Amino acid sequence: MSDSSPARAAAPVLDVWCELQCSDCRTALADLRALRERYGDRLELRLRHFPLEKHKYAFAAGQAAEEAAMQGRLWPYVEAVLERVEELDRRGESFLVEVARELGLDAEEFDTALIDGRHILMVDADQAEGKAIGVTGTPTYVVGGERLDGGKSQEGLRERVEEIVDRLLAGQEG
Repeated sequence: MSDSSPARAAAPVLDVWCELQCSDCRTALADLRALRERYGDRLELRLRHFPLEKHKYAFAAGQAAEEAAMQGRLWPYVEAVLERVEELDRRGESFLVEVARELGLDAEEFDTALIDGRHILMVDADQAEGKAIGVTGTPTYVVGGERLDGGKSQEGLRERVEEIVDRLLAGQEG
């Protein structure tokens, strides 16, 4: 017998255009944690890479985040790097590998990934898509077709994201 209940609608997606050498993205961590706690699996939170040219290690950090995702620990890795953004400024790629080791990830694989560039296309594609939709700084949020720029001010942004997500979720309930 098949289940006659309607298929559950896909969770709304919140794209977070971010770079891991950005102090504004570090400031946004508290909001991202609060959103994950509030919605759990009812909201898909997607990290999108938007490395800024002014940050020397942002592109490598994006690649490292992709490797963390491959190893199943994306958000813990992102948070660990952002919380110590000054260390990334000073130490560069060796810091990215060290954070992986601290989190119990395969640090040698991180080192290899940064050398062989296996995640470059993913970071490039995100950056190109971000530019195409008008992202100019980080963090920028896109949810329900609306773009919210957190690079200028994060004041009231989480509330605005919650309004949009609540509306999307209510719309799913029919």
